[in-house]
Amino acid sequence: MGTIRARSDWIVEALATCLTKSTAQPRAQCLYEALRSWIQDGELASGSALPSSRRLARSLGLGRNTVLAATDRLVAEGFVETRQGAGLFVAELPAPPKALRDAPLPTAAMRLSRRGQRLLDFCATLSTGHCAFAPGVPALDQFPRERWQRLLRRHQHRAETRWFDYQSQGGLPALREALCDYLRLSRSVNCRPEQILITQGAQQGFELIARMLADPGDTAWIEEPGYGGAQACFTAAGLNIVPVAVDDDGLQPEAVPAGSPAPRLIYVTPSHQYPSGVTMPQARRLALLAAAERHGAWIVEDDYDSEFRYTTAPVASLQGLAVHTPVIYVGTFSKVLYPGLRLGYLVLPDALVDGFRRANARLHREGQYVVQSALAEFIVEGHFARHVARMRTCYRQRQAALRDALAPAVAQGLVLSQGQAGMHLVARLDSHATESQLVEAARAQGIVLSPLSRYYLQGPGQPGLVLGYAGADEVEIDRAGTWLSQAWLAARQASAQAGEAKAVSSS
Repeated sequence: MGTIRARSDWIVEALATCLTKSTAQPRAQCLYEALRSWIQDGELASGSALPSSRRLARSLGLGRNTVLAATDRLVAEGFVETRQGAGLFVAELPAPPKALRDAPLPTAAMRLSRRGQRLLDFCATLSTGHCAFAPGVPALDQFPRERWQRLLRRHQHRAETRWFDYQSQGGLPALREALCDYLRLSRSVNCRPEQILITQGAQQGFELIARMLADPGDTAWIEEPGYGGAQACFTAAGLNIVPVAVDDDGLQPEAVPAGSPAPRLIYVTPSHQYPSGVTMPQARRLALLAAAERHGAWIVEDDYDSEFRYTTAPVASLQGLAVHTPVIYVGTFSKVLYPGLRLGYLVLPDALVDGFRRANARLHREGQYVVQSALAEFIVEGHFARHVARMRTCYRQRQAALRDALAPAVAQGLVLSQGQAGMHLVARLDSHATESQLVEAARAQGIVLSPLSRYYLQGPGQPGLVLGYAGADEVEIDRAGTWLSQAWLAARQASAQAGEAKAVSSS
């Protein structure tokens, strides 16, 4: 009896120490975690008696209900058992396997699948925040947040009860109608509201397309260089990816490697190729449509930032070239509004609408109907069009600021893309060594440099830098651009000196 009393005293003192050390958590949680930890670690052996709830409450200066909240939870989870007339005891629990007690999980258990390992290769091109020169990041500082918050509050207040239930209608009808009008007028898309499926971003749209229209092992043509998100999605779906070279007119159907299987999917960004920035002309578009029809393939048209053109009017969509085209049009609000909105859309042929809608509801569930309702009003009331117009002016100015900052380097031979559209420029470099050197040096300056070579599926790829300018203000662009100009000039001079030294040594 003395031994039991001594152990009981030890438990009370140890719990008192735990309560003294931890002040942030509720008292009941502290008691529960301490006792559970001691039981799991074997410090309280199976069958050990615990102090009564009354004694714990009295000795620890707690209310009895607080103590009961902890002990009742331990009883419910099987760590402690009550014995009629005797009190609380540690339950008889099996010992955990020795491997779990003495060593971490074996390396084999932590191994990713081959598909998972391949997928991580595409994560190197993810944008990393609101700074120079992260690609694909819009001007978050210019988004009309107050107006948007007012819209959200109003639509939340008057939201229909059924919006909070599971949905399977393909998106809020009001948003699909507003989108349909916008796409027909501004992008020349052939569609009716019923053909639009609202998704949680373009990436989810790619996933649905890959799942619904292709089987593992089927072939997908994809631009080389190209968008890492599409590369990752089609790879994760188990498709056979065939990179197709891009020239000044976009993807070249005639450049497909000899002997390649017929494609099931053809992924393109014809209005503003990512990342090169070229626009696919009419002749190439017609050739691409002919190739798709010849192979029985679907074209996936990713129209991610076509709103932002600076020298010409927006280019009409590939999907709108004819009434019946084998094209699925993919759009997103991530670039034109903000990425955290997580809303995109597909424009589907009539025959695919019902199947895609049901599959989307099963795999991903629909949601955010309050946000969709607010977005529909944002579009209908003209706020969307005005925001796009403001961003065209803003991005034109930010691109000009970047060109000004890089002017000394350009004067010495640095080649920049034309920048007639979009949210980034491409700087061409002479070597992969210079590319790596600049990327590493920029990281220490808090500057994001995205290597062009990473956008190629087949190495080594063209060396260069993808310079996003939309997401940073002009002060930051000037700072980062001036640094990059100086760093490139220094690297060029060092390379020239190294070449001269090598020539001297070999003569």
